[in-house]
Amino acid sequence: LVLQYPAQTSFSGILTQEVQDPDMKPYGRTYIPSSYVKYIESGGGRVIPISSVEFLNGRCLCSLFDRLLLIGGTVDLQTSDFAHAAKIYFRLALKANDVGDYFPIWGTCLGFQLLTVLVAEENLLSKTPAENISLPLNFTSGGAASSRMFEAFPPELLTALSQEALAANFHHFGVTDQMFMRNEKLRSFFSVLSLNKAENGVVFVSTMEGRKYPFYGVQWHPEVNRFQWNPLYSFPHSRNAERMSSLLAEFFVNEGRRSSHHFIQAEEESKELIYNYNPLYVANFTSYEQIYFF
Repeated sequence: LVLQYPAQTSFSGILTQEVQDPDMKPYGRTYIPSSYVKYIESGGGRVIPISSVEFLNGRCLCSLFDRLLLIGGTVDLQTSDFAHAAKIYFRLALKANDVGDYFPIWGTCLGFQLLTVLVAEENLLSKTPAENISLPLNFTSGGAASSRMFEAFPPELLTALSQEALAANFHHFGVTDQMFMRNEKLRSFFSVLSLNKAENGVVFVSTMEGRKYPFYGVQWHPEVNRFQWNPLYSFPHSRNAERMSSLLAEFFVNEGRRSSHHFIQAEEESKELIYNYNPLYVANFTSYEQIYFF
């Protein structure tokens, strides 16, 4: 059966990450928290889990999904399978966009940090502790107003983002504003949209987007605002927090709709989608409600 896909059909590749937590290791080698899957689905997209391990064994699905999400986590930014696979996809995305094949990449938290490593070709992280705390975004001059990421945000929501603690942070390291501006590769590749101050007083880059390429990074976690609920963690659930999360999910999904990547056969699509896997309830031993293990 050959399918003629409508333009609105949209698939997100989410790169799996190696399990580090000893309590999670009995369940699989790699994983994706379900909050990222729900985040994409809430924006109108469908999810294909992309195994970093299988990719390194020669299996690539990049012609079948139209955007890539790099999740948060704890693996090494230079030696992990997650980092190696992301590096290959990053280079493929650069080449694709250079020839007019639109292909967005989004990095959240560790994914944000990994994008800086891939662009700078070195690890420039410093200690910027902001663990289990929500913050307003300190937008740079003209950053949000001229950005693609926040283009669809109504003015009152941008104001709320700058005044209310809507951005959930869970990180120990980041890229300082000084380090970012001193590095010519980062400075020329990304525009800084917002900054924040860490618990040790250091200012770090919290939001960025590519100047030329449709690559986006947030050091914070927009997916938790609607899909994580542990009361011990700073997951903002106000109306503005959820509106922000919704608009960013829709933005990234709509970016992918500009891609020409698609499945040809229905059987091929069906066997790759996240629906082939069942998430496991893990709230009794992690901060997540559910995780997909592979």
